[in-house]
Amino acid sequence: MDLKSFSALEWAHKFIREHVKPGDLCIDATAGRGHDTALLCSLVGESGHVTAFDIQPDAIASTNGRLAELGYTDRATVIQESHSRMEAYAQPGTISCITFNFGWLPGGDHHIFTHADTSIAAIEQGLTLLREDGIMSLCIYYGRETGFAERDALLAYLRTIDSRQYTVMICEFANRSNCPPIPVLIWKGK
Repeated sequence: MDLKSFSALEWAHKFIREHVKPGDLCIDATAGRGHDTALLCSLVGESGHVTAFDIQPDAIASTNGRLAELGYTDRATVIQESHSRMEAYAQPGTISCITFNFGWLPGGDHHIFTHADTSIAAIEQGLTLLREDGIMSLCIYYGRETGFAERDALLAYLRTIDSRQYTVMICEFANRSNCPPIPVLIWKGK
């Protein structure tokens, strides 16, 4: 791996690959173009399952198309719904991995983007859905005319998560300009 061009998403995927196993239940809370959903499907195997959420029809179509190309349609359920409603689709303590990419759909309408209120609600729900030793990966994308308020609200919220139950690591690319994404890793465990 070329560390000069190492991205927040590659860092998150490395973390996910080390933790997700065949048979696991996972959630892609922001399906986007389906890259994370496909990665999770490849890791959970035929005995696991991935539930993916997005509010945009274009994201749902992209994700379903990617899964069909890879032969993963039987490993995933793709739902056009806000990630703030994920608790309606999973039981507490059953999910191995939840992944988020906050911001807007790559190549999509930049006027449609995630918002702090629903994003924080989704993280809170996700924390209860994670099993012991479960993980959550967040990539916070911000910039242009949107995202700064959500970034600030998410970073403030993450600092309040109970350290007796969760480990939260917030990282930054200190020497990259132009609003580099902020990768965050959460591990549930004592």
